[in-house]
Amino acid sequence: MSGRIYRAAWLAAAVPLLVAAFSLGSPVALQEPRLPPSFDGTTAVQFAREFARRNPDRRPGTDGARGATEWVAARLRDYKFTVERQVFTANVPGLGRQRFVNLVATAPLKPEQDVARSQQTIVIMAHRDNLGRSPGVNDDGSGTGALLELARDIGNSSLAHSVILLSEDGGAYGSLGAAEFARNSGIGDRLAAVINLDAIGGSGPPRLEFAGETPRVPGATLVATAQSAVNAQAQQEPARSSAGAQLVDLAFPFTLYGQGPFIAQGIPAVTLTSAGARPPPPGADTLAALNATRLDELGRSAQILLGSLDSAADVARGTESYVWVGSRLIRGWTIQFLFLTALLPFLAAVVDLFARCRRRHIALRPALRSLASRLGVWAWVGALFAIFAVLGILTRGEARPIAPDTQAAGDWAVAALFALAGLSLLGWLVARPQLVPRRSVTRPEELGGHLAAMLVLGIVALVVAAQNPFALLFVLPSVHAWLWLPHASDRGRPAALAVYALGFAGPLILLASFAFRFQMGLDALWYVLALTSVGYVPVPLVFAFLAWGAVAAQAGALATGRYAPYPAAYERPKRGPVRESIRQVILLTRRLRSERVRATEPVEEAEALEE
Repeated sequence: MSGRIYRAAWLAAAVPLLVAAFSLGSPVALQEPRLPPSFDGTTAVQFAREFARRNPDRRPGTDGARGATEWVAARLRDYKFTVERQVFTANVPGLGRQRFVNLVATAPLKPEQDVARSQQTIVIMAHRDNLGRSPGVNDDGSGTGALLELARDIGNSSLAHSVILLSEDGGAYGSLGAAEFARNSGIGDRLAAVINLDAIGGSGPPRLEFAGETPRVPGATLVATAQSAVNAQAQQEPARSSAGAQLVDLAFPFTLYGQGPFIAQGIPAVTLTSAGARPPPPGADTLAALNATRLDELGRSAQILLGSLDSAADVARGTESYVWVGSRLIRGWTIQFLFLTALLPFLAAVVDLFARCRRRHIALRPALRSLASRLGVWAWVGALFAIFAVLGILTRGEARPIAPDTQAAGDWAVAALFALAGLSLLGWLVARPQLVPRRSVTRPEELGGHLAAMLVLGIVALVVAAQNPFALLFVLPSVHAWLWLPHASDRGRPAALAVYALGFAGPLILLASFAFRFQMGLDALWYVLALTSVGYVPVPLVFAFLAWGAVAAQAGALATGRYAPYPAAYERPKRGPVRESIRQVILLTRRLRSERVRATEPVEEAEALEE
């Protein structure tokens, strides 16, 4: 490979770096409302405790869930809200199909309200259900208590915008109610902003969650205004995900909070919480653990945020992409530009390597056939995985984030995985005779195998870039590390293995995010597989990963000295019983098809003569 061309292409990366340096932004928060907040934390705490004490088990389908629905609806009607029920069903992993009820409470309009502005709606929401392992007084009795206390104030106020209080069902199971409301509320084009209150009565510091389920986040003005409101009441800056974590959330959009479904629909939404990236564990969520001070602070913050949004002539609507670094933010398009530019050195080097191989008459077809065999094995693995998911052997459910504290998220389907591994091994054994070296492999043949792998890896990178340019974060390490495998092999096997291992940094970043940020530990791998089996991971990215796996297999064979080009006809071993059976089935299918064609030809000729 030409190192000179590779290094020269990196000069193009200086352009997006320069652009990023001059595109740093400092969002300005909306002005705070003139009147001080009238939120009564004591009343909100009483609501939260009574709510949790009356119905400690609010799992879907239980008497507690029905009782909680009736109790919250009655309290909202006490404040003159019009309460409607949004009933829907969803397939919950581990529970099957369940019935859920969203309570949609609309504040009464005042005669003096501006009709034009009142058509724009601000939603404040909190989920009502729990996992049934504790009373759930913090998650999310605290949010429900604050929602009811805000209803008292909203019912007595004259707001310019229409306000909806959403008591969400299914929030503990992947924000099912929020997703249903975001899709089918009927007012999606009039939703100005969404404020989600989730576990605001914990002992942790105030925190903002604004990750989405697409590579988008709410407008920076909304986040800055929420930050200012929390800072004014809690006397401290609210925590948020680090810049690296925000970048991972753009590369693999995922959140366990209710703002995600709204952002996916282009509606700006933000969550106020006292928990981390993962909601608090249910075991410690007791009545005695409720932090009344934190609930009061975040309840007042929500009221101030609502007042700021309501007093603004035009609420900053829509979503965008950016990464918050300190008090400034880097626009998402500059990061995408940088990632795409980082592909140029790889593509330039591969094109040059292809030209060199052509000039030296290095055969590429055997290398491509070898890689095609590996692609066939990985396609077999993907097909098995899809069949297991459809049959319910693996996790099934809605294409939503799975609650981490449920059995579906933490209990590995060991028997299913062993069956999947065994059948996958069978596919490898079928392809293995064409992939193991049976003679000494020449240096040009190894170079052809490397070039074939890099060509397919380039296609994988382009597919990923077309689906989500931020996801190149997971591909770029292998793109640039494995490009240098032939040079590393000249320095010995340890150097080649070290360079090969660097290529796995991308997928490890994703697994580390689930393992440490979301506190899943070793269950992170199973959780990602479960997200794939329920359909949360986009299908193009699944196909790209399977192709990446085939490239990784060929690169691994090159790094370990076990690579062999696809053998010529005289070099192939005698077919085993499995491969011979497959061959006979294919030949029989072709023979039957040709006989069917010959049988129809005389009839067609006779009909043509008659015409």
